[in-house]
Amino acid sequence: MKRSARLVGTAVLTSAAVAYLAWKIDLDATLDVLGGADAGWLAAAVAIMTLTVPVLAARWGWLLRAHGIEESLAWLTRAYFVAYAAGQVLPTSLGGDAVRVVETARRHRGRTAVVTGTVLLERGLGGAATVLLGAAGFLLSIGRYDVGAYLWLEGAFVFGTLLLAFLFFARSARPLLRRAEPLLARVRLARPLRAFYEGVHHYRGRPRLLAAVLGVTLAVQAVRILAIWAAARAVGIELDARIYYVLGPLLFLVMLVPFTLNGLAVREAFFVSFLGSVGVDASQAFAAGFLFFLVTVALALPGGAIMVREGLRGGARVEAGRG
Repeated sequence: MKRSARLVGTAVLTSAAVAYLAWKIDLDATLDVLGGADAGWLAAAVAIMTLTVPVLAARWGWLLRAHGIEESLAWLTRAYFVAYAAGQVLPTSLGGDAVRVVETARRHRGRTAVVTGTVLLERGLGGAATVLLGAAGFLLSIGRYDVGAYLWLEGAFVFGTLLLAFLFFARSARPLLRRAEPLLARVRLARPLRAFYEGVHHYRGRPRLLAAVLGVTLAVQAVRILAIWAAARAVGIELDARIYYVLGPLLFLVMLVPFTLNGLAVREAFFVSFLGSVGVDASQAFAAGFLFFLVTVALALPGGAIMVREGLRGGARVEAGRG
């Protein structure tokens, strides 16, 4: 995707989200809600997100080990935190994934395609887990919350997940992929999708590993949705936790849209729209979304500190070499 097209898309989507927020919220009321936020609930949200990072790192390590790439849990966790820091300035969480690929490939020369495949497979299984959680959330909310407006969106994600599973796991889909390759090359998707395809097929003979990775992903995402619930509780929203198992998966998928800078305004607009459909005041809903943004910033702080420390060490080594 061309840089100019991405910039235009980002500007249009962000402007639309800002305009929607300006229409829906009262600034003074929102500031009052944020000023009265409960620090304990906010700290709980940060703790939930932070403590799950080593689990995700271990999951990635399993996929790498299947290709003969060994890395310690400490380094994998460090790479995850650095990726979160990079994701604050790169478009969506996919920018952080690219940083993980680059850093790992530097440590394992000639294995770039393999590393890319593991990261993309992680992302693919994460998307599948997100869709499963969203479907479970809808079942839990039937008869309790009126969220039917989002049913079609969730259905589209379910269909897309099933289609991708067929394309990347079924050998009978290979002719279709070959026909689509020229089009994918034009939009610069041929290379990453090929790496993903090759990476997936390496794991076809390892169903237990794939099941374990998917199971861990489901568990982590189920726990992380509680961080959204805690952020909402911090601003006085007392909805049952089950509604966030509808909101959370959809939010995670929305945040993958490549035309956002760390979800700026889009995340908050989604909170206002979704929570508004179940009777939450727009100012409270915006405040919950903004606090969840602060949670993601807090999650990036360790990675930022690592980057600064390693940058200073690198600078010190250069100076020592000149001396």
